[in-house]
This record gives sequence, structure tokens and C-alpha cells, in this order.
Amino acid sequence: MARAHSSTLFTIWWSLLLLLPVLVSAHMIEVPASKKECFFEDLRNNDKMTVTYQVGGGGHLDIDFWLTDPDGHALHKQLKQSTGTVSVTAAKDGRYEYCFSNQMSTVVDKLVSFNVHGIIYVDDDDTVAPIEREIRALAAGLMSVKDEQEYIVVRERTHRNTAESTNERVKWWSVAQVIILFGVVAWQVYYLKSFFEVKRAF
Repeated sequence: MARAHSSTLFTIWWSLLLLLPVLVSAHMIEVPASKKECFFEDLRNNDKMTVTYQVGGGGHLDIDFWLTDPDGHALHKQLKQSTGTVSVTAAKDGRYEYCFSNQMSTVVDKLVSFNVHGIIYVDDDDTVAPIEREIRALAAGLMSVKDEQEYIVVRERTHRNTAESTNERVKWWSVAQVIILFGVVAWQVYYLKSFFEVKRAF
């Protein structure tokens, strides 16, 4: 009985390890004006891939995004969006390409942070027990939440850096205003003093 229990635990842990070949990557890139940056993932039939992105700097904080299948057909297209999430399930084996385009802007570069994650499909419906299937589904959900949290951390760091930079600029602008104010007040006092000064005639 103990041997059967140990075998079940081994099977559960092994199924979790099989689930771990998950496509996960987080990046931050700068897309120059009038240019586009493209990336790709090689997927097999029924593999799942999700791309989440956000524009963190440059111009109106918008970017064009599209995802194409191995035949070059557009599966998803989002124009002038500041943030987005696109999921795709591969209908065939091949290279799936996704691009960030800043071609609408001729002057400003765009800073884009994006996260790519997915699940490699394993066809084992005939050999996997229902509890193992549920464990795999739960593990996939946890992995998706973990990836989303990592992406949120990157976004929070970007926003914090922007806020700190803005606060620094506001601080120095306030200091400059105080200096200018004292300078103007000193000049006015000097001017009024010299205006009301009575000159003696010898």
C-alpha cells in the first residue's frame, strides 16, 4: 500500500515537472521612430502562447502590435494601444511572429516592456489520471499568475522611475522659481529705494 502511495506521489511530481516546459520571457526594448521590432516563437500544434505588453515611455505611449501565423496571416492586430494582452493557440506547427511597430511616429522612440509565456501541449489524455489532469491545469494557472506578477513588477518599476524623475524635475523647477522670486524682490526693493532717494544739491 505504501509503495502504491509513493508511486502516485512520484507520478504527480513527474507530471508537474512535465508541465514546466513553459515559454517564459520578459523583455524591455526601445523601438526607434519609423521602425519596428519583431520576435518569434516556434510552436507546435495546440501549444499556447500569451504576449502582454505596455509602452513605458515616448510620445503618446502607444504602439502598433500584430501577431502572425507561419503562413504570414495576421491572427491579432492592435493599433495605437498603450497596453495589451494577446493569446493564441497554435493551429499548426511553425514559427509565430509578433511585432511592435513605431512606424506611425517619425520623431519619438518608444520604450516597450513585454512578457511572453505559454504552455507546451502534451497529448496524454489516455494515460493521465483525472487528478493529474487537474493538477496540471492548476499548475498552468499558477504559472500564468506568476508570470503576470513578474510583468506587473516590471511595470511598477518603470512607473516608479518615471514618477521619481518627474518629482526630481519639479523639485529643481521649484528651487529655480524661489531663486528667481528672491532676485525679483531684491531688484524691486533696490529700484524703489533708489526711486525715492532724495539727491542733495551741493
